[in-house]
Amino acid sequence: MNPFQSIYELIGEDQIRLLTQYFYEEVSQNSELRRLYPEDLEPAERRLFLFLLQVFGGPQTYSEERGHPRLRMRHLDWKIDPNMRNHWLNAMLTALDKLDPDQNAKELMAGYFIKVANHMINHE
Repeated sequence: MNPFQSIYELIGEDQIRLLTQYFYEEVSQNSELRRLYPEDLEPAERRLFLFLLQVFGGPQTYSEERGHPRLRMRHLDWKIDPNMRNHWLNAMLTALDKLDPDQNAKELMAGYFIKVANHMINHE
């Protein structure tokens, strides 16, 4: 078990759903991020919610519906440079701050998001 999988037990599904909602509120207010998404954010929000549930130790619905996450491959169509990484990460960390989870969960989640954001850079 990876350490991130304990988060589901620590904060629960409702908090992960709230985190996702807060993140997409940030996306809708950030013109750099917003331009990467279609007009309707709801499908993307659902996918992120299911993905985070799975990563953090909850139901495996994401993989059941979409297969292996393959994050980097799924995002190759978008130019993700260090600046875009920062926009995404700032939006996610702002959402996490709004959530105000248990400190241990917050540190694990922030660490995960930083790691993933760095991994997603595909342009310099």
